[in-house]
Amino acid sequence: MNRYLLIQASDAYECRSDHLRALANGLAGKHHVTLFLVQNGVQAARSAASPLRELVKAGVHVRADEFSLKERGIPADRLAPGITAAPLDLVIEELAAGAKALWF
Repeated sequence: MNRYLLIQASDAYECRSDHLRALANGLAGKHHVTLFLVQNGVQAARSAASPLRELVKAGVHVRADEFSLKERGIPADRLAPGITAAPLDLVIEELAAGAKALWF
């Protein structure tokens, strides 16, 4: 089983993140997939109508950068179910574990 780290820095409304979600969904189940949201990407993690709920159901580990959340005034308890806040160290840990990284 391969490890994949998908990093999304853009808001879902700034870019076509549906391609990223399709990729993550396609890899899930066969591989360990982590979607790490940074910068404006954390906007999609808010519980109000999060488009990432389907990925969580598919087994994708969705994490939102703690610092980016704080910068945007989004408390961790307002994230959609299954999405958790994580430090930027997560990227280093995933790479050290052999994850293939893709930045969107």
